[in-house]
Amino acid sequence: MSRSPVVLLVEDNARNLKLARDVLEYAGFSVVVATTGEEGVEQSRATLPDVILMDLQLPGIDGFAAFALIRQHGPTAHIPVVALTAFAMRHDRERVLTSGFSGYLEKPISVREFAAQVRRHLPRRNDGVEG
Repeated sequence: MSRSPVVLLVEDNARNLKLARDVLEYAGFSVVVATTGEEGVEQSRATLPDVILMDLQLPGIDGFAAFALIRQHGPTAHIPVVALTAFAMRHDRERVLTSGFSGYLEKPISVREFAAQVRRHLPRRNDGVEG
């Protein structure tokens, strides 16, 4: 029996967090939540999720700083981190991708497409189940 993929959702806006969490849980994901960059780093280390969705504008350290700390920590360095942001300018997307993020998803999310977009960032698993 395979377990549900675990997503760490780092988002400080309560409405955005609820919508994203609800959509992901409905699609079969287990969701762990953090509302600051520092909490995101702590939760990444505590839960070792399959994928991290990281808002970039956060209280405390921003998403870029949290991402750097996640990458510097051995056990979390391999976890795909996808920027989840309202930034929509071309240079914002390029900055995210050149910083090493695994991907970029724009807010507001598409309720229809969001789970599939997240699923594409899951690492392949060796248990015969595709992530």
